[in-house]
Amino acid sequence: MNKNTLSFRGSDHPWKVLIIGAGIGGLSAGIALRKKGYDVEIIEKDPEWTVYGVGIIQQNNVIRAMYELGVIDDYIDAGYGFDHVKIFAPNGMEVAKIPLPPLVEGYPANVGIARPALQRVLAESTKKSGADIRLGLTAETINDSVDFVEVTFSDGSQGKYDLVIGADGIYSQTRQAIFPEAPAPEFTGQSVWRYNFNRPKDMEGLHVYNGRVGVGLVPMSEEQIYMYVTTPEPENPHFKKSTLVDEMKARLNMACPTLHHFADEITDNQGVVYRPLEWLMLEGDWHSGRIGLLGDAVHSTTPHLGQGAGLAIEDALVLADELTKASSPEEAFKNYRDRRFERCDYIVKSSLGICLGQLGKGPLIDNSQATADSIAVVAKPI
Repeated sequence: MNKNTLSFRGSDHPWKVLIIGAGIGGLSAGIALRKKGYDVEIIEKDPEWTVYGVGIIQQNNVIRAMYELGVIDDYIDAGYGFDHVKIFAPNGMEVAKIPLPPLVEGYPANVGIARPALQRVLAESTKKSGADIRLGLTAETINDSVDFVEVTFSDGSQGKYDLVIGADGIYSQTRQAIFPEAPAPEFTGQSVWRYNFNRPKDMEGLHVYNGRVGVGLVPMSEEQIYMYVTTPEPENPHFKKSTLVDEMKARLNMACPTLHHFADEITDNQGVVYRPLEWLMLEGDWHSGRIGLLGDAVHSTTPHLGQGAGLAIEDALVLADELTKASSPEEAFKNYRDRRFERCDYIVKSSLGICLGQLGKGPLIDNSQATADSIAVVAKPI
């Protein structure tokens, strides 16, 4: 029997893995690990397993990753494929059209997809894989011993695992448990507003508008696009849900004049998604003993290069690969971090540079060049 099907405890049983968090990264890890034959259990604190209803950009490296996960056709069917990005100056003039080369033959270079649709594709594939998903549950205590990790859950139940993966987001409780001295996520001074619109028939790719108030228009189906608006919010304000339509309209009216007509279509406070932009890059280890981290728990990026979810999906594939080669969880986690750090650090820091430039806190970054550079980086093998 290949060593990757053996327990670290030395028995003949598959390694037993607990994944904390059933978002994009956690579900991708569940699929990747089940494909390798691991015994996978996933817990998610949200009993309703809800996802906010706007979209997400997925670049060519993500299409490649979805192909490797084996979910590519369902994924493409659920979104909208495109092959270029148009960059616009603050006055609305088109200044660049960047072609996006595909990495998987026969599939688009980029995909825009609604977050609920992406969650549905990954969740269905995870369930079909045989992973056990438990909702409304958190890990109350995680104790790493020589031979296993013992976890006590919020419902009072317990479990023993060969390793634990924290895929529980930027405010990761798993990170806090194993690295209590790790830096907290840092607010950038900028926030993002998102809203869905009907798709103009002539919009067949991503449109990015530069300026102190930056805007992107992303097709995510034949019928819909979503808009993101990045705005300076230096005081990190809190907004009541009942005011979000008016607040987003006011900010959109400070953006490129050719976009102001969209403001009339922003009518539903519940449909506006507002999020302060924070970033995090864990410089040291990404694991402690048999407990490791992936996705936003170790490298949370601002959305300026559209790679946050993509990095988490790639993490899942690399970690699953390293586990098949390693003789211990510590070795697998170390090698996984070594393979991922440079790429993730580049995206986090480059995205942050664009953000700070828009805020006047650093040099203004040429979006078209930054986009082209990042495409070249993420096209490299993981």
